[in-house]
Parts: sequence; structure tokens; C-alpha cells
Amino acid sequence: MQQIGLVAATAAGHRHARTLAAAWPHARPVDGETVADALRTAWTECDAVVAFLATGAVVRILAPLLDDKRTDPAVVVVDEAARHAVALLGGHTGGANDLAARVGALLDARPVVTTATDAVDLPGLDTLGWPVEGAVAAVSRAILDGEPVRLVTDATWPLPALPENVTRQPPADPSAGEAADGGYRLLVTDRLVPLDGRTAVLRPPSLVAGIGASRDVPAAEVAGLLRRVMADAGLSPASLRCLASIDVKADEAGIVDTARALGVPLETAAAAELAAVDVPHPSEVVRAAVGTPSVAEAAALRGGGTLLVPKTASAMATVAVARHAPRGRLAIVGLGPGAADLRTPRAVAELRRAAVVVGLDQYVDQVRDLLRPGTRVLASGLGAEEERARAAVAEAVAGHAVALIGSGDAGVYAMASPALEYADERIDVVGVPGVTAGLAASALLGAPLGHDHVYLSLSDLHTPWEVIARRVTAAAEGDLVALLYNPRSRARDWQLGAALATFAAHRPPSTPVGVVRNASRDGERVHLATLETLDPTVVDMYSVVVVGSSRTRLVAGRMVTPRGYRWRP
Repeated sequence: MQQIGLVAATAAGHRHARTLAAAWPHARPVDGETVADALRTAWTECDAVVAFLATGAVVRILAPLLDDKRTDPAVVVVDEAARHAVALLGGHTGGANDLAARVGALLDARPVVTTATDAVDLPGLDTLGWPVEGAVAAVSRAILDGEPVRLVTDATWPLPALPENVTRQPPADPSAGEAADGGYRLLVTDRLVPLDGRTAVLRPPSLVAGIGASRDVPAAEVAGLLRRVMADAGLSPASLRCLASIDVKADEAGIVDTARALGVPLETAAAAELAAVDVPHPSEVVRAAVGTPSVAEAAALRGGGTLLVPKTASAMATVAVARHAPRGRLAIVGLGPGAADLRTPRAVAELRRAAVVVGLDQYVDQVRDLLRPGTRVLASGLGAEEERARAAVAEAVAGHAVALIGSGDAGVYAMASPALEYADERIDVVGVPGVTAGLAASALLGAPLGHDHVYLSLSDLHTPWEVIARRVTAAAEGDLVALLYNPRSRARDWQLGAALATFAAHRPPSTPVGVVRNASRDGERVHLATLETLDPTVVDMYSVVVVGSSRTRLVAGRMVTPRGYRWRP
């Protein structure tokens, strides 16, 4: 966990520092003979620094210590009154921008971020999670200034949305030298390329290096062989996704230490799994020793891929390198019941990470202000759920970063189920939970879900009413609190009455029933009644109906279902 050093000079500063230290176990005050000594100590010992000092003083003290933004600590400066939290150093790479936001949230201070890309709502090239090389500042400036920038890729990778002045070129050989027109380029490649003052290079995680080795192989030998074969093949180590080997080598120090030095994981597989991989250079000697005819090539190719470097051996190690196809990314995002403040931060982050957003038109309209410039939107109307699911999966299979959105929680009567019916192992899927309409309605009604409960949809458009009726009967007989979705529409005006009659046959007529319309949205309305008194005509498709159990009661105008536990002293 990132260690945060807190440096203060005044009583107010110390008070603010204590607030952060109390909230964050990984934050600690740093002292010294002078404030300058304390700040230098925090810079040396911590991953990030929050200084409750004047910005000018922090600049003068730390300026001689600056080395490389990729390794220097992040620095956030907070003024005496805690009005502002300024991301001073390491905005992107060090995480100071995010830290300023977190400090601001705790101290009720305004985060101040001056990084150019953040100021105009564009993704910084150094924030995409991949190594970046070359003329990063120049290409970023060109993107910001609206100058033409060519995006040249080996394949389609799940990048975030980029503005219109960044034009994607067909997959090509980006290893060619400087563009003939002298324009700006953003290359996405695992190949070694000549760099110039107008080219930035993103390194995608496309390469897997398979490693075989004798027992007690030196790390220097493994690393040296790997560097040599990759250089000879014109491949960048920055694009290594992982090292891979057989499971009996999971604790081989020379391999483990090489993976650690490269900053990549070591993935291992059983001999039987590696033996099932078709390789160009099997060895019966290797099979006799470890149970598979190949370690390096099979480990590199496991899960698919194209062999770029066949097995190459040194005295005690063997290396092979394979390129793996990009995996698209599908985030299935629940937007919550409607109110912006009930939308989770993770949902917002996924929307801003996506290059393609797919959803019902009215839900897309709710979040257009969150989408980055250049985001491609695929919106459609009611009744096109299957088409939206297929479209989102197809975009992800093509290699894009996709967000498929729905209201509430995407897994509750929403888009996760149809999408995952079509998604396969070619894409990565991320589920982002959301606050359901049922939970929003429950909070407005009181605590009706204090004990066991069930969600039921009364819509018989896709489910036969006979099936729905059996489920309603089971919920009624089980004395479960019931949340009724899709309770009533102009075309379906009798199903709610039938369901309520079933509940009335199994619990008292005084059982509370709550109706919440437009929970957390404009026009929100809460209506309390009982099984005996509820008028179904107050219910429509914008409503959630909550039917209490036999133990649910009204307390001060609120529905409460006791937890029913035996409380132990």
C-alpha cells in the first residue's frame, strides 16, 4: 500500500494532518529538526507527500531533489485553512491528482489539478496503464492543440476515447521511421521503433515469454538470455504481459527474480496442460524430465498466440516469446436508480475509460456529460435489449473498450444477463454494481428489507404468467417480503391485482404495502397502504411495489421488517 508522509508546520496544519492520519492507516506524520528536514525525509521515505505548507516553500525545498517523474513521490500541498489541495508534483504518474481529490474529500477542500489533459478532459498518455516512450509531451500537446495526430497500431487495442484530431490508421507496420509528412504519431506496438521528436509509443501487454530452466539457474542468465532474444527479434521488453513456465518452476528463484525485476507476473501451468499445446520443437528429453515435451514454447503459446521467437537456449535456461492477440474489454455498468449522487464512482470511471458506450437512449442521455470527447455512442430505444447486448459484445470482440449501461444494477433485470450469454473467452468482462430501484425504494420506505426478501417481475411479455404466478405463490407461502418490478402498465392492468390477491391469501389484510414511483428521480412519490387498501391504479411502470411479510409493520410512518434474530449479550 502506498505510504503517505504528512508534513505540517502550524497548529492548523497538524490538526489537518491528524485528520488524514486517523482516516488512512498508511499515512503518518513525519517530523524533523526543521520543517524542511521533515519534508526531505518524507520525500525520501514515502511514496507520496501531503505538505501543509505554502506552495512556494515546498517548491524551494524540493526543487534540488527532483529526479524523474516516473520515480519521484507525488506531492500535494494544502493551505493553512484547508481550502485547496494542490497537486504539485507527480500528477499522473505519481498519482498526485487522485491524491488531491482524496485529500479534498476528507478535508472539504477543493482539489486543484493543473495537468493539461485533465483540465480539458482528455486521457493523458501516461495514465492508460501501459508504458509510454518517446515524445510524450510533444504528442500530448499536439492532441490538446487539435493538431492532426495519426494513431498507428499493430492491432485494435482497448484504448479510451480519443478526440477527433487523432485519426486511427489501419493496422500497419509502425516500425518504419519518422513519418514522411513530419506529422505527429502515436504508435501502439510491441516492436522496437526508431524514435523522433514527433512520435510517442504506447507499449501494449502483448508478449508472453516462456521460460524453461535447470534447477538453481542464476537470475542473471535468465534475464540476459531474455534481453538478447527480444533485442534480436526487435521486440520491446516493456510489452511483456508475463513470464510463463511449468508449475514445478513456480519457486525457481532465478525465474521469480527476473519476473520481479521486470515488474511482470510469473504464470505457471501443470505439465499436462503444457503437453496439450502444439509446439514446433517438442523434445522427448524434456518430456522424460518434466512430463511435457515443451516448457518454454508451450508456456509462451498457452491460451493462443503466435510464436515470434522459438526456443533459444543458454547453458541453464530456455526462452521462447509469443505474441497474443488483444483482448477487448466489456464493462457492464449499473447507473443506479437515476440520481447522479447514487451513481458509484466506479461506474463513472468505467464510462470515462470506454471508447464505445452502448445503452438505451434515455440512459445514455443521463451520462453524456461524463463521456470523454471522441466516445462513440450506440444508443437505441425500448425493446432492443438483445440487439444492444450483441452490439456491445461485438465491439469488445473487435478489441475496443466498451461500456454497456443500464439502470439500477446491471445484473438485476438488466443488461448483464443477455450480454454474458454472448460473451466468450475472447474478451475481458468487468461488472460494475449499481444501486437498484428496489434498494432506492426501500430506503425511502424505511427498512422493509430487514429480513428475507425476493425480487419478482410481473411482466409476462417474455415469461408466461403461469410461471410468474407460481413464483408469486411461493413468495407468499414463504412469507417473504416481495419487491414487485414492472408491476402494471396500460397493456397489463390486471397482473398486479392478481399478485396482491395471492399475497392477501397468506398474510393479514393489514400487511403494509409501499409504492415508490420514480425513486431518486424527478417526480419521486412515496405511497403507503396495506394489502386491503392499496388501489392498483396508483401504480405504473415507473413504480416499485414492496409487499411486506406478516412481520412487517409501520413505525412512525415507515415500513419496518424486524430482523428476527436472537440478540446475544
